[in-house]
Amino acid sequence: MAPQTPQRSSRPGEPGARLVPPKPPQRFIAGSPRPSNGLRLRTPTRPGKAVARLDSPTSDPAREAAQAIWRAALAAGNVAPLVDRALERLRVELTRPSWRHLLVFGCGKASGAMAAAVERALGRRITEGLVVVKDGYTVLTERIIVKQAGHPVPDARGQAAAEAIVNRVRAAGAEDLILFLISGGGSALTPAPVPAITLAEKQETTRLLLGAGATINELNAVRKHLSLFKGGQLARAAAPATLISLILSDVISDPLDVIASGPTAPDPTTFADALAVLQRRGVGYLVPDAVRARLEAGARGEVQETPKPGDPAFERVTNLVIGNNALVVDAAAAEARRRGYRAEVLTRGLQGEAREVARELVARARTLPPRTCLIAGGETTVTVGGRGRGGRCQEFVLAAALELRPDDRIVVLAAGTDGTDGPTDAAGAVADAETIARGERAGRAARAALDDNDAYTFLSAAGDLVVSGPTNTNLLDLYVLLRD
Repeated sequence: MAPQTPQRSSRPGEPGARLVPPKPPQRFIAGSPRPSNGLRLRTPTRPGKAVARLDSPTSDPAREAAQAIWRAALAAGNVAPLVDRALERLRVELTRPSWRHLLVFGCGKASGAMAAAVERALGRRITEGLVVVKDGYTVLTERIIVKQAGHPVPDARGQAAAEAIVNRVRAAGAEDLILFLISGGGSALTPAPVPAITLAEKQETTRLLLGAGATINELNAVRKHLSLFKGGQLARAAAPATLISLILSDVISDPLDVIASGPTAPDPTTFADALAVLQRRGVGYLVPDAVRARLEAGARGEVQETPKPGDPAFERVTNLVIGNNALVVDAAAAEARRRGYRAEVLTRGLQGEAREVARELVARARTLPPRTCLIAGGETTVTVGGRGRGGRCQEFVLAAALELRPDDRIVVLAAGTDGTDGPTDAAGAVADAETIARGERAGRAARAALDDNDAYTFLSAAGDLVVSGPTNTNLLDLYVLLRD
């Protein structure tokens, strides 16, 4: 099989779980697969809303409860009400009669659903718009164009869309208002390399860094300094227009410069930082010559830096985070309580190597009293050494299943709220003490699958994948362990 794309945490990861204390907080979706097992989701009846149907290989009440908790969490991540509330707060600003044009642009897996919600609220006030979504995440719109592009590997479609957005915002004036819609995945969907660098060279640099184990922060430091779009450069292009960004955060702690590589936020990194990443990861002389030359010229002060805090480019910019992982974690906890479980929220910032975190959480779940639901949100890491298929949530669940004893009354579910876990069609998986036996009866070896990073194949054989199709939201991952 093709090598699996490494899955990296949004922060530099450490072995095991890094626990962060909790903090307070369209009309049609195309491309939804219809698998023969696992959890299936019907086509949403409202833009951005996922309505789940139970289709589990067992009628175990704890599995049913875990999947119901997952469905409640997804419903809380429904984009439409989040956008509606934000637009209501901005109503006076958005409806000022003095605006010459109201322009709507955006990027990310949820940007199509966000655009549909904006259209319903603002209608004919919108002059024009364009958003870029991952293949399959499209919605029907009337005034805002929705373009599909490659993710996680950027492609020429994304480059064309990104360049169209940059060119249009450059033409905006002081009497124009730009509403920009940002969600996770936006960075890969809007590759806009500087003229001296080709898309292929930028792709090669990304592949080298991922293969060397670069964190998302390190990757972003390099990508921002090769781009016309990222690292606050869209804000620079839009000035002097007024720019308001509505942001769905798929990153722990909501750092504006990291979400979609921060197109409308100040960039704290420098060309020197980007060069240091290449050196630290041992790829300084492996990246294309044009990439290295660009970064070296920037470090010498020969190329303009990305805009920093206090830059005039941000004088008329407002960035609003309208949703994050706290929404789905809190909704999961509420549903667990409604079903008679004691909900224990471990963290909204779970990080670490997926298989190690899984072992720790299973051990913790064993110490809990019966009828307890352990809940976490965040994003773990997979260090890829095999050639199988999977993602961080599937690897977490398979590793947890291997830890479960036959007499453990524990159900484990982990899934990405965007409906995509790694380069697969699954959002994640759900497992119990019988998962390993089911998969091995189907002719698969669990330990070998984990060693080969092939959780998808094993969990598919066991009937334990959670497959949702595009959810049109993106608020990190949810981890649920039920001690029945």
